[in-house]
Amino acid sequence: MAEKPKAVVLLSGGMDSCVTAAMANQTHRLALLHASYGQRTEKRERRAFDEIADFYGARERLTIRFDAFRQIGGSALTDASMAVPESGEALGADAAIPVTYVPFRNAHFLSAAVSWAEVIGANAIFIGAVAEDSSGYPDCRPEYYRAFENLIREGTRPETRIEIVTPVIAMRKSEIVRRGLELGAPLERTWSCYQFEDEACGVCDSCRLRLRAFAEAGATDPIAYRVAGQARVAR
Repeated sequence: MAEKPKAVVLLSGGMDSCVTAAMANQTHRLALLHASYGQRTEKRERRAFDEIADFYGARERLTIRFDAFRQIGGSALTDASMAVPESGEALGADAAIPVTYVPFRNAHFLSAAVSWAEVIGANAIFIGAVAEDSSGYPDCRPEYYRAFENLIREGTRPETRIEIVTPVIAMRKSEIVRRGLELGAPLERTWSCYQFEDEACGVCDSCRLRLRAFAEAGATDPIAYRVAGQARVAR
């Protein structure tokens, strides 16, 4: 049997990237890439990355830092002077772009992934971007990734062939939960909260989207939350 091709998977440690890794694992050998960028929960996300990587037995792993994001600021995830919204008002693509958007972040992550893919001979980069049921971040749109594929073609060796794969981009969060459960993805090892590292807050946009997704999927979120019953208020 021919060996499966290799793919770089951007694995933040969150639910979407974990399910993306589970989907990539069906067709590719995994090379897992984690980026820290001065976000509030970077230690907890790194722990989630390590546990998910161990679960899949990934031998090739790369962890990198983008310290410039904290210096640049402009996002509630990296700037301590900005509060993380807890209202849950900006939960859809039609809402204004929230202050948790990190300006042009995914371009930095993808650039590192392309560099590593060229070195290790990977022919695909998987990223768990979601457009249909997200906070409305502009770098999570399909057009963004199509444009980036053109950039890869123009900026790498002539023989390089690297595809960007976004398997969950058109899914609702509840569909991602169901797909993860079908694939046996270790959702209990993931972390989505924007604010805390001990227990998830349950009130930031990311927690609310996650809780709503599990509720709509008819499943129980396996991680702990600070406020009991948040799954009900997240609807």
